[in-house]
Amino acid sequence: MKSVQKISETELELMEVIWECDFPVTSNELLKFFTNKGKNWKIQTISTFLSRLVEKKFLIASKNGRNNTYIPCISKEDYKLFETQNVLNSIYQGSVRNMLSALYDGDKLSDDDIAELKQWFSER
Repeated sequence: MKSVQKISETELELMEVIWECDFPVTSNELLKFFTNKGKNWKIQTISTFLSRLVEKKFLIASKNGRNNTYIPCISKEDYKLFETQNVLNSIYQGSVRNMLSALYDGDKLSDDDIAELKQWFSER
């Protein structure tokens, strides 16, 4: 995986939508999507976030007439892996055991979750 930067919650919200779209996507298409979801963003707001995502190398922008089109440079799976490793390293000292222990001690793992994890580990 190439070097990845952390992105803001709003940038991630945009990326989540872009990852689900047929590529390429335009800022106007994104504006329509978020308007339908009840967000009162202006086109300039979306354009600013898209520019930041291009700078951070999450998107490639191409000129298509008067509009830019955007294509992701990083997959959703690669970003999830980056974030997971980041949390694991920064909070749990790189220990999966410490992370699972925290989830177990915090009653975040159900009996079904534990059975599923045991099954998954046994198949590895």
